[in-house]
Amino acid sequence: MDQITTLKKQLGLPDVFCVAAGAMVSSGLFVLPALAYAKAGPAVILSYLLASLLVIPSVLSKAELATAMPRAGGTYFYVERSLGPVFGLFGGLAGWFSLALKSAFAIVGMAILIEVVLQTAFPTQFSQWHIKAIATVCCIGFCALNIVSVKHTSKFQVILVVVLLAILAGFVFLGASAVEPVRYSNFLEKGSLAVLATAGLVFISFGGLTKVASIAEEVNNPGRNLPLGMIFAWAVVSLFYVTVIAVTVGVVDGAELSESYAPISLAASKLAGTAGFAVLSLAAIAAFITTANGGILAASRCPMAMSRDRLLPAFLARISTRFKTPHISIGLTGGFMIIAIIFLDIESLVKTASTLMIILFILANASVIIMRESKIQSYRPQFKSPMYPYIQIFAIIAYGALIIDMGKVPLLICAVFILASAAWYILYVSKRVARASAAMHIVTRVTDKQLESVTLEDELRDILIERDQIIEDRFDQLVKKCEILDIKGKRQADKVFRRAARILAERLGSDEYVLYEKFLHREAEGSTVIQPGLAIPHIIVEGQNKFDILLVRAVDGIAFAHAPDPVKTIFILAGSKDERNYHLRALMAIAQIAQEPDFEKRWLSAPGPQQLRNILLLSPRQRDTK
Repeated sequence: MDQITTLKKQLGLPDVFCVAAGAMVSSGLFVLPALAYAKAGPAVILSYLLASLLVIPSVLSKAELATAMPRAGGTYFYVERSLGPVFGLFGGLAGWFSLALKSAFAIVGMAILIEVVLQTAFPTQFSQWHIKAIATVCCIGFCALNIVSVKHTSKFQVILVVVLLAILAGFVFLGASAVEPVRYSNFLEKGSLAVLATAGLVFISFGGLTKVASIAEEVNNPGRNLPLGMIFAWAVVSLFYVTVIAVTVGVVDGAELSESYAPISLAASKLAGTAGFAVLSLAAIAAFITTANGGILAASRCPMAMSRDRLLPAFLARISTRFKTPHISIGLTGGFMIIAIIFLDIESLVKTASTLMIILFILANASVIIMRESKIQSYRPQFKSPMYPYIQIFAIIAYGALIIDMGKVPLLICAVFILASAAWYILYVSKRVARASAAMHIVTRVTDKQLESVTLEDELRDILIERDQIIEDRFDQLVKKCEILDIKGKRQADKVFRRAARILAERLGSDEYVLYEKFLHREAEGSTVIQPGLAIPHIIVEGQNKFDILLVRAVDGIAFAHAPDPVKTIFILAGSKDERNYHLRALMAIAQIAQEPDFEKRWLSAPGPQQLRNILLLSPRQRDTK
């Protein structure tokens, strides 16, 4: 069994919250504040607050995308479907790199804490290479664990996060009374620009929200649980980040804080001595384990998902026959992490991961704009980002400013990364992938040309059917196979009936002239226009077990003899006498569809026949599954 079949929709709101919160509470809190304090001074508190506020647009945008497309792959999937294979390739690789670098940072943080503990027990001088060696061994161990087994239950994650937050709450409660206000003097001593630059540095602390998108396919009621879980996790963890760091700055001397490898544990030792240091150190190591192990798991899914979409070689999607895990993808991820641990210092590691993450957030916000403006009928998020598109535009501009302040090394690495992605697309992907993205839908709509492929529209339709647990009934089966007439210009009803009779005669094995006369006779008996703009002509045909539907859309209108207004939507039904009961059920299905608030608007604005078909297939009507 592959991963998709084993990981069904079984995660609720607590699971979503704990996955997001647990991923955020790691190195960003237990190691990074010291490095950030050295750059921003006491105003590091503002840097974390600013980073927290700047992530809000991405929280909202990812919540919308995840509820519209709850699929494994997360940001990669959204970017590829909205902006196309070129950006999808870059987004997928950037997502992989950023998650892998974040996990590497967590492992380095854990190695630092292990080194601090060892140094306390065995007083000796440890070098950076000792830390790198410990981190490398830990990385190999986590990769082996991921290959052998990935059975991490949601209950364990919930318990771990609850314990972590409880410990942090106790730290804030005890530390609030011990804060020395004098430590906040010269609050902006490093300048306001340092606050902005440091906000970019600590932005990685909020990257755990990215991980939620990769498990969206496994979430029950994603329209409710994903947005609530993500927003709640952001609010709670942001509160803890700001308060914990405020207490740490208030109880630890600035010079000592900026040199510490374990700033929160150091602050705890000021409050509760060795016991406080030990408790916070154990909490930090537990957080690192969860982040590193879960990060490797999530990161390894990126190459696998891209391989399935033919953006990377097929062997990366191989599953171990013994352990049922993507062993090649996990090994590749672990190898890259080890290289990053050995050759990048902590600051470069953090800045590069943050830069890639910021680029991904830019692409996620751009994806929302592209998906909305594509007017794809089957893009139906259950949660819509408020203040669209202004909040997305603001985010793109603000994130661009953060990237500029990251420095030369991260920007150089990202530039090489972008060029490598472009080269790979030209040499490998362009020959294998020809999907039409949402961006292409915008182009065709602006140029008034018909899109040759509606693969994305149909894929989103299938995702929504699965998301909303729509069970296909006979009416859906008929709609999938029926003929659709998309008539341009004004027409008379009898002309349409003649054309319909010709089509149905061939499909039902009937006489064209007889069917045409039946349509005229049925209309003469009483108008089949049941409401302004909508008609449902229905006739009885000879034979048995015969039933068919013909859909007609006429934007310019069809003139019916007894209707004052032109008809723009026609459902034509033709069935044998033994199908009378189903005839009535089909009429009921059509009535439910026609009563949907925005049906007429969506029907008349649909680009073509396949989009018209998808409107009916995605209808929330009550299905007849008997």
